Amino acid sequence: MMRPSSKRGILRAVRRVTAGLVLAGAALLGPAAPMGLADSATPTPTGSASTDAAQAAPTEAGTSFRTAAFFRQGQEATAQASTGDYLYWVFPADTGQRPTVTATVTLPDAALRHGSSAWRVDVYDGLRRRQPCMYGMQSRLAAKDAATVQLACTLRPVRGAADTWSDDPLPGSYFVRLTVTGLPEEDLGQPFTARLGATSLDKGGAYATDGSLAVPLVPGATTPETVEARAPEDGWSSGWWSDRWLWTAAGGVLAALAGIGGYVLTRGSGRPSHVPPTA
Repeated sequence: MMRPSSKRGILRAVRRVTAGLVLAGAALLGPAAPMGLADSATPTPTGSASTDAAQAAPTEAGTSFRTAAFFRQGQEATAQASTGDYLYWVFPADTGQRPTVTATVTLPDAALRHGSSAWRVDVYDGLRRRQPCMYGMQSRLAAKDAATVQLACTLRPVRGAADTWSDDPLPGSYFVRLTVTGLPEEDLGQPFTARLGATSLDKGGAYATDGSLAVPLVPGATTPETVEARAPEDGWSSGWWSDRWLWTAAGGVLAALAGIGGYVLTRGSGRPSHVPPTA
């Protein structure tokens, strides 16, 4: 039989190990909450009037990749154009983000239209590779009497690096092209208004990779200054850090503490519970 003093010693050891597990988990996982809260907080606008104007959402769209109008995620870009025009915008997306592009087209007056029209939004990465949509209606048919048509495209999560043969999304610029793909010939040239925006869901370490690009894919950027000018509002991430490092470290510490606890529970008092009498 195990002595009462031995039992009390084991119970005290178990309490110490349990307390260590709780404290280690709190120390390792606790900092993640403030970081997440800081990332989700709305930044306070600062700077001069010229800086604010430079960061304002565009009210015109480009007509090619080279002239695409730049906007940042969270802004709403607008443009007025004629049916048949190709409209281009560009926004930055960083490692770990899963961008969703939305577009709303306000159609010409129904009394002036001769039939239905089909609209489409496409997204291309910094290498001008068209990216497939995971979710959303990137192509829709608008009836003759419809007032608006809404389009959406959710991309795959952006990875820090990928194989050269892969078309995985990489950090950098993402181009959006909006146009009508089908309508009666008599309706070409009629005016319409477009509103476009992009937001991202942070996927964190779930899609992290072991490598990272030397620089983000920002076409036309030849200096670090121009790369930063096309960066997200809080800058480009380094690419090596993700929350999977936090969970890996926490798992290792908890596993070590669990092993110590198991050893303490199974070793007993270290002495036999019954000593045979001496001859």
